[in-house]
Amino acid sequence: MRRLVVKVLKNETILVVASILALISCFIVPPDKEYAGYIHASTISQLICLMLVVCGFQRIGVFRIIGSRLLHHVKTARGLVLTLIALPFFSGMLITNDVALVTFVPFAIAVLTMAHMEEHAVLVGTLMTIGANVGSMLTPIGNAHNLYLKALTGMPASEMIGIMAPYSGTAAVLLVIVISVVFGGKPVGDLGDLETGVLAPERNKHQPDEIRITGYGAGYGGWRTIVYSLLFIVCLLAVSDVIPLWVMCVIVVVVFLFTDRRVFKYVDWGLPLTFCMFFIFIGNMKRVPEFYQLARSLVGGHPLEVAVASSQVISNVPTTILLSGFCDQWRDLIIGTNLGGMGTLIASMASLISYKNVVRQYPHKKGRYLAVYSAVNVLFLAVLLTLSWIIEPSF
Repeated sequence: MRRLVVKVLKNETILVVASILALISCFIVPPDKEYAGYIHASTISQLICLMLVVCGFQRIGVFRIIGSRLLHHVKTARGLVLTLIALPFFSGMLITNDVALVTFVPFAIAVLTMAHMEEHAVLVGTLMTIGANVGSMLTPIGNAHNLYLKALTGMPASEMIGIMAPYSGTAAVLLVIVISVVFGGKPVGDLGDLETGVLAPERNKHQPDEIRITGYGAGYGGWRTIVYSLLFIVCLLAVSDVIPLWVMCVIVVVVFLFTDRRVFKYVDWGLPLTFCMFFIFIGNMKRVPEFYQLARSLVGGHPLEVAVASSQVISNVPTTILLSGFCDQWRDLIIGTNLGGMGTLIASMASLISYKNVVRQYPHKKGRYLAVYSAVNVLFLAVLLTLSWIIEPSF
């Protein structure tokens, strides 16, 4: 029992904190009929359906097989690293930054080992994390908090993309510059058979039949790839308000009941539960006049800077939910919470994925990773924050 509690506290720290805050707020504002309006149902439904579809793609190995095929065309160290960073940058726009890192960081470590470039694992892991964070902040479905802000504000997807495009574009240019300066044109040897050397299935995990029988990602997942691609389109149509949310929910759930029921087990249910707990906490605290006024005064006239600063301590998803209850300057909040994903290791919880994977493989490089990660992230944050002050002057 003790081990279970420790495991939950370690793996679901933010959920535990959010639950405690929600419980305390229930004593301050006893449950009543207004509680029914706290939960932002559209955000939760969109989030869960997208998570199911992306998890389905993961389980048939689509993303990693695409990465392996791209690497077959790489000839230099610079090209290899550029490809490894581009994978989470572009995929993060569609499958979220945490899924991109879960998929491609272990993949990258294996590739670097095969290319005899293990000494660069720390820097590559850092740049991949930045790539995932700055790529995912471009789209409403790239980050969970962007999905929430879009649903909350009713902002068109094109407008949100337009807001974040200068920052994602600038970060992409910076990444290319860093990679070009650090990594030369030294040829890389034959990476061998990536499909079997890197993409082999993990025997201790469940796999759908075609993976277990034919190999990880073989044939791009067969017919499931087509079905899941159609489901992803359905989710995009719902997020864009083209079809009703209930239609998306019914289609996604029914399809997975027939194609891969295990996907319901492997989805990270902690994320939507965390959202719900914060919704309850904010809903209650907004009904306490003294707290509401204090919170609004703390956010003040600079929500962008407050969002960046608070993200460094509690990460950007909780920051988004907390500040959204006491701020209506949505443009600044969108920029601040997305830029706030850079900086400290916990500014974006997705960043911990890279850290854990690199440190697990190279325990003796823990200190170096923290130093390199912090230095490079502060550099990127400083550049993008300065850009925000030029584009969005608030003084």
